[in-house]
Amino acid sequence: MRRNLKSGLYLGLFIAGLSLTVMGCGGGADNGTGTAGGGGAEPPPTEIVEVEGLEGLSGAVAIDGSSTVFPVTEAVAEEFQIATGSSVKVTVGISGTGGGFKKFYRGETDISDASRPILTEEIEECKKAGIEYIELPVCFDALTVAVNKDNDWVDTITVEELKKIWEPDAQGKITHWNQIRPEWPNEPIALFGAGTDSGTFDYFTEAIVGKAKSSRGDFTHSEDDNTLVQGIEGNKYALGYIPYAYFEPNQERLKALKIDKGDGNGVAPSAEAVIAGTYQPLSRPLFLYVSKKSAERPEVKKFIEFYLANVPALSQEVKYTPLPADAYPQVSERFNKLETGSAFGGVPEVGISIGDILSRPLVK
Repeated sequence: MRRNLKSGLYLGLFIAGLSLTVMGCGGGADNGTGTAGGGGAEPPPTEIVEVEGLEGLSGAVAIDGSSTVFPVTEAVAEEFQIATGSSVKVTVGISGTGGGFKKFYRGETDISDASRPILTEEIEECKKAGIEYIELPVCFDALTVAVNKDNDWVDTITVEELKKIWEPDAQGKITHWNQIRPEWPNEPIALFGAGTDSGTFDYFTEAIVGKAKSSRGDFTHSEDDNTLVQGIEGNKYALGYIPYAYFEPNQERLKALKIDKGDGNGVAPSAEAVIAGTYQPLSRPLFLYVSKKSAERPEVKKFIEFYLANVPALSQEVKYTPLPADAYPQVSERFNKLETGSAFGGVPEVGISIGDILSRPLVK
């Protein structure tokens, strides 16, 4: 029986950029530090979809990039190694989306985990290096605005209020809670957010401020989302943003805020809200970028086939939202045909549907 992957979020995430060799080993419901969330009986093991042609594989698959996508890729890699008898060495690093792309276009990795689309400058670097890539959306995240569990004055926050807190002009000026709403405490806001190499930083600033990478700089930042969880937990007056997969196992220690787009209807992060399209603008697709050259190697090809067959279930196990069922055959077809390029053309977008991502022409 496989372990409960909820605890797997903590495996090896204490140093940003750490590279893991994911082995098919077991584990408990807690990592020994008291950080595993939830409690009670573990859920039944996820049924793994078998993929033909895994026998006799050897070699290695190198992956790096987003800490947001890491829990899904770690789960798939662990199951892949079990299925292949550990005959293929799979390493998964967490340098952040930007850091992962740097390794990707330097030819150091086969696959790049990304929590936002590849950007124009990264596309140009890939062209210079002669690296063609296949863009594969794999699941959705409900990017979560979280506060300390003892925060009793806010349950819902508007997009405009978040912009007021996080825009560059707020630095050194918007420093206390009562500057957002007069009835809130006259206490300093302790802000926590993604590091500048993170796709989460890019997406949050695009969605909330209106321009990617446009943010105040006086906040605690890290590519390691567990660092942000610990920071928010440790300060009653904290506010931060983290992937849902890092909030959910810590929901007894943190509180997620409902997001009000301006219509007076706050929506909490959840799989249901993501599917319904009501959790906006913080629902986002997550991606794999696969080197076309690497995809021609049997161990990489089979790893991606295994990934796409099992990510619908494993993404839910680590508390992300799978794509609609009819999207996965289209994603698999793109990979099988080795169709290269990006549906975004180097320009990040907020609120785009999976249907649009898969129907757009790919820009190389």
